[in-house]
Amino acid sequence: MLFLPQLSREAALSEKLAGGRVRCLACAHRCAVPEGGTGICGVRFARGGALRAPWGYVSGAAPDPVEKKPFFHVLPGARTLSFGMYGCNFRCGFCQNWQLSDLGSAAGAEPEEVSAAELAAAAKGAGARLLVSTYNEPLITAEWAAAVFAEGKKLGLRAAFVSNGYATPEAAALLRPVMDFWKVDLKCFSPENYSKVCGARLDRVLDGIRVIREAGFWLEVVTLLIPGFNDSDGEIEKMAGFIAGLSPDIPWHLTAFHPDYKMAAARPTPPETLARARSLGLAAGLRYVYCGNVRGAQGQHTACPACGKEVIKREGFAVTANLLGPGGACPCGQKIPGVWE
Repeated sequence: MLFLPQLSREAALSEKLAGGRVRCLACAHRCAVPEGGTGICGVRFARGGALRAPWGYVSGAAPDPVEKKPFFHVLPGARTLSFGMYGCNFRCGFCQNWQLSDLGSAAGAEPEEVSAAELAAAAKGAGARLLVSTYNEPLITAEWAAAVFAEGKKLGLRAAFVSNGYATPEAAALLRPVMDFWKVDLKCFSPENYSKVCGARLDRVLDGIRVIREAGFWLEVVTLLIPGFNDSDGEIEKMAGFIAGLSPDIPWHLTAFHPDYKMAAARPTPPETLARARSLGLAAGLRYVYCGNVRGAQGQHTACPACGKEVIKREGFAVTANLLGPGGACPCGQKIPGVWE
C-alpha cells in the first residue's frame, strides 16, 4: 500500500552513498538505506538507487481549531485543515495516534489520493487559515508537506508541523520558505526512557528543538505527563530549564495522559500533577505554561507577564475572550510574543 509508485516521489532529503546505499536526511536517525530496504520509519524506501518518499495521498484530513494542535500563541480561534499520512520514526508505547503511526495497525488502511493543490484548495474552501501536517510524524513525509504548504502559500495560508522534533538542518531548510510554526513533543528528559520507550535519543531531540528555533519557526513545546514515567519534580524541572534556557517566551503545554496503546494499564494523569508541573515550569522562568486534556484545568488562559491580566481566555479548544490589541499588545501595553495577525 505505502510503496506504490504513484504514491511516492524521489526524496529531496537524501544523498547517495557508496555501495548502493542512500542516506535519508529527513530526520535525525539519518538512516543509510540499502537498495530494496526502508528507513526506521518504514515509509521512506530505496528503489533504483534512489530514496523515495510518500507523496500524493493523505490518511485523513479534518478541520480543527488551532488550539487543538495545540498552538496558543498562533492566530487564536483560527481554523486549520489538519492532514496526516502513515508511519513514524519513533516507537512510543504511549502513542495517541497509533492506528496511523504503527504500520502494522495501518496495514489494511486505504490512502486517499489527492494533489497538493487540491488539499490546499480544500483548506481554503473550508475557511482554514492554516494547513497542519500532523497525526503521524510529518518529518518522514516532509517533501510532500512542503509541496502542500507551497500551494497553500499561493492562497494566503500559513502552515505548521505537529512533530516529535527529530529535525535535521536539511529538513528545516527545506521547510522554512513555506512553513511558519512548529509544535514539538518533548517526551521526557531521560536518555534511557527516550531510547527504551520511544526508540530515539534525547540529545538529538534537544538538538532538533534548537535547529527549529534557530531556523526562525514559531515554536511551542508539549509534554504529555505520564504518571511514573516523566512526572517527577526533577524531570519536570530539567525539561522546564531546557526550554527556558532557549527562551522564557516559548509556550510549554502540559497535557494529561489517557491510557492507550501499549500503556493501557497506566494510570491517567491527575489534575494536581498538571498543576504541580505548571508551578515548576513558572518557577524555572517560563512565562507561558499551559495545562490541557482535562476539563477545567488550571493554566488554560494566557496572562500578561507585566500586569497579570488574562488577555486570552479559553475553555478546552475554544477561545472565550481575546483582549489583545494590534501586534499582540496587552491593554497595559506589554507585547505578548506570538503570531496574532
